[in-house]
Amino acid sequence: MDTVTALMDDMVAAHGADTAIIYHDEPIKFAEVDDMGRRAATLLADLGVGVGDRVALWLPNCPAYIALCLGCCRLGAIAVAVNTRFRSAEVADIIGRVGAEVMVMWPGFREIDFLGLLAEADGQALAGLKTIILYDEGQTVAAIPAAVAHCRRLDYNDLIQCAPYTEDHASPELGCNIFTTSGTTKAPKFVLHSQGSISRHARLVADGFGYSTSNGALLQMMPLCGVFGFTQIMAGLASGQPTVLTASFDPLETVALAARHNVVNFNATDDMIQSILDASPLDRPLPNVRFVGSAAFATNYAELAARAEARGICMVGLYGMSEVQALYSLQPLELPLAERIVGGGRPISDLSEVRVRDPDSGALLGPGEAGELEMKGPSLMKEYYLNPEATAAEMTDDGFLRTGDLGQLTGDGRFLYLQRMGDVLRLGGFLVSPAEIEHHIIGHDSVADCQVVGIKTADGKVRAVGFVIVNPAAEFDEAALRQHCLDGLARFKAPVRIFAVNEYPTTQSANGTKIQRAELRRMAQDRVAAGAA
Repeated sequence: MDTVTALMDDMVAAHGADTAIIYHDEPIKFAEVDDMGRRAATLLADLGVGVGDRVALWLPNCPAYIALCLGCCRLGAIAVAVNTRFRSAEVADIIGRVGAEVMVMWPGFREIDFLGLLAEADGQALAGLKTIILYDEGQTVAAIPAAVAHCRRLDYNDLIQCAPYTEDHASPELGCNIFTTSGTTKAPKFVLHSQGSISRHARLVADGFGYSTSNGALLQMMPLCGVFGFTQIMAGLASGQPTVLTASFDPLETVALAARHNVVNFNATDDMIQSILDASPLDRPLPNVRFVGSAAFATNYAELAARAEARGICMVGLYGMSEVQALYSLQPLELPLAERIVGGGRPISDLSEVRVRDPDSGALLGPGEAGELEMKGPSLMKEYYLNPEATAAEMTDDGFLRTGDLGQLTGDGRFLYLQRMGDVLRLGGFLVSPAEIEHHIIGHDSVADCQVVGIKTADGKVRAVGFVIVNPAAEFDEAALRQHCLDGLARFKAPVRIFAVNEYPTTQSANGTKIQRAELRRMAQDRVAAGAA
């Protein structure tokens, strides 16, 4: 049966005594991981969690994250990923809109004041939250803030000392994981995946990426709260091979872990690879790694890939998104470097299909013609949670997802990702809707309107830049507006500069007056480069 619990049953039967996870250099066997998941199911069931209920996980990479996801699957509940880089406004929005009654968090992780962030959150948005479970690895935990004083406070390390759950309420069609993704409105959409899509894709990646047969460890650096990291950990479990799990990324520690645990499989963002190359004095910092699946987000990717190749790191282009999961496709390793590093490749499932449609005429395009990528396959999401309108808008009548990405087919059966078709920004390795940042800035008393665009700054990274129209009675204070963003949004979403304008550049069309976002991007690039006040 295509469920996550059935996947774990198969792994325990075949590899129960083998190492599944290595955390802080301590091995955890497949049977022990399964037992942790069953105990997590018991502690959640004792809190009243059942089929369809949502459990928010505001956690970094740790075994508890995996256990709680497995526990949710066994109960038929839904784990809701909450990025540890999110701040008060974002966390409150997610908790409130998904209706989570239980949240698990690690208050002392990296000395970040997560409880202080909750104290700043909208109390109304958190009113439905009933229980906060605190996880720690020896840190001192402060008192629960007033915004969630109505919640029960429980300790994960105490609760997990319970009997394993013996029942199984899983089914392939039940939703089990929600990831947030940017949309065209102020609020992120919630991508809901079923147990079938998660378990099927995990097995496909384990085989298609060679994890099952590579006889070595997978290094898990990507955050489990993101679809990249979560897809990777599930594939690691499905492979029967060990996965080295770390709570945060450090380039030199990555090199040491790779050597210590015979890491042969590793995917990473391009800035991670750049950090490893810059920090390690070794000629071949990752000598056992078969290849590194990555994508061009911020750096000069071709130059980086050439540097990596010279030091024994084979970089390979991938494709994925929350709606079809990460690691959806992979470029063939035998391609020349310049072709191999392009995003896209061949889908890992023979059942997956990719096509390209002309956004103007609606016609399907052949190889070499650029248009919007549409795709489907076993890894496709169940729906946008609580948003049937968005689900209907993004799906074609014959079951393809409209990705919003510009791409093209190749003559040898691959596809190439070229760029996002819309104005969605790639900030800090995450897709972010400008509307989300704009909505937050407009919430400041001094701002009447706002537009946000993305530019590439001198350090090669994409940053947000804001343009605001100030209220007539207010004074423009850029520092105050940037602090407003830093207080309420993840740091990577905060605009690097905010400029006041009297009006936006516009153009007239048959559909009305439109803001010229391309002109705004040019203005932003020029002003930031010139250091304009």
